[in-house]
Amino acid sequence: MEIIEIETKKVRIAAVGDIHVKETDQGKWIEYFRTISRQADILVIAGDLTDTGHLHEAEVLKEELKSCTIPVVAVLGNHDFERDQQKAIKKILESDQVSILDGEAVVVNDIGFAGVKGFGGGFDRYMLSMFGEQGIKNFVQEAVDEALKLDRALAHLENSYDNLKKVVVTHFAPIKETVVGEPPEIFPYLGSSRLVEPINRRQVEVVFHGHAHVGTLEGETSAGVKVFNVAKPILHKAGFPGDFYIYEV
Repeated sequence: MEIIEIETKKVRIAAVGDIHVKETDQGKWIEYFRTISRQADILVIAGDLTDTGHLHEAEVLKEELKSCTIPVVAVLGNHDFERDQQKAIKKILESDQVSILDGEAVVVNDIGFAGVKGFGGGFDRYMLSMFGEQGIKNFVQEAVDEALKLDRALAHLENSYDNLKKVVVTHFAPIKETVVGEPPEIFPYLGSSRLVEPINRRQVEVVFHGHAHVGTLEGETSAGVKVFNVAKPILHKAGFPGDFYIYEV
């Protein structure tokens, strides 16, 4: 008996981080989002949506995103937290087309997306431990909380859907490999290995992050999960057409 394999159509994800939209950017991003819409099925933005966390910047981005005709999945970055207006920024940007994830999950085109900002703390055996002054403990606790939020979002996808491919979006890096290129002295502020445990255990397909503007494009976790640093400056320097990265799932 002849076995006929039915080819499953791949979904094209366009990924970018650190777009840093300014108040003066009206009209700057329209063609950018139109180009992405022609070449991809989903747009992922890995944090630092605004330049200084100003609500006017979020309003500008909201208008620019109207030129994007595909679903958008994003997380906030440290710049979006600068003025402590992150909740308002999330509210401004979210729509039927745009999902801003902060410990939540969403399914788009039969792909599950889980997203958090993440936090610092360092990597591997140099990861900061919860010992010493209260300030240090608070810093580490923030990284632990972000990892727990990611785990809950991934668990929701696992418990609600069968055989769903899972994509993680963060701003801070989950592995050291994709921040290499930055000064080693600031590695603890660029990400944390605490994010890796749920990524490995929940069998994630791929991870997109930003934040490290002069880091490294590609790496992988200890379990072989692909990780991409899609900070826009990295994509631009690497010569990617349009300054976005296309990944097929």
